[in-house]
Amino acid sequence: MSTYFVTGTNTDAGKTLVTSALLYAARRRDYSTLGLKPVASGSDVTESGLRNADALALQAHSAPPVAYSTVNPFAFAPAIAPHLAAAEAGRPLSAAAIIDALRQTLKQTPRDFTLVEGAGGWRVPLNADEDFSELAAGLKLPVILTVGLTLGCLNHARLSAEAIAADGLRLVGWVGSAIDPAFSADTPRFTANLELLERKLGAPCLGIIPHLKAPSAEAASTYLTLQELQ
Repeated sequence: MSTYFVTGTNTDAGKTLVTSALLYAARRRDYSTLGLKPVASGSDVTESGLRNADALALQAHSAPPVAYSTVNPFAFAPAIAPHLAAAEAGRPLSAAAIIDALRQTLKQTPRDFTLVEGAGGWRVPLNADEDFSELAAGLKLPVILTVGLTLGCLNHARLSAEAIAADGLRLVGWVGSAIDPAFSADTPRFTANLELLERKLGAPCLGIIPHLKAPSAEAASTYLTLQELQ
């Protein structure tokens, strides 16, 4: 196993559920794990400082345990685009600073299986000139794409895969996440959409997570495989 960057076709595509489920599946195999969410907006004010729900989920599935600051070094309160939240907080983001922080973490906290989760989709901005994609490019990480299965997902998924390839990175797998109940039924149309994605994305499908009434890493992990990442 190794280190991978997890991106999505859009905001709320199901990245954190997929990331947590993959970490859970790796722990079931007795791998040491680490989930990183370097930048997170939409954080709650607590006695311990700002805490983001997605980052907390990744921390919970990191074994051995790690400090919250290891998982999420750049946290912002407003639930808005990270570059805007950072600007409003007077802490502008830069790819170089985040990459340096990630390199230190990866060096100091080696694990069998590490996932770095981005924010939103592949081209979400870090600042006026840089995007989250530059984090994966700077670390030369293989990419796992979370496809939010809903209307428009075919276009979003194919454009994301093309952008990843254009940036010189390898898409090593994708996961379908049925965020829309209408797209979770095993119907001919649903199957046809999945078949098209399998043909066009040029990477193996690591699983299809149906629309879950009570989403959890454990429940979602039953629909995923790590075999293609070996």
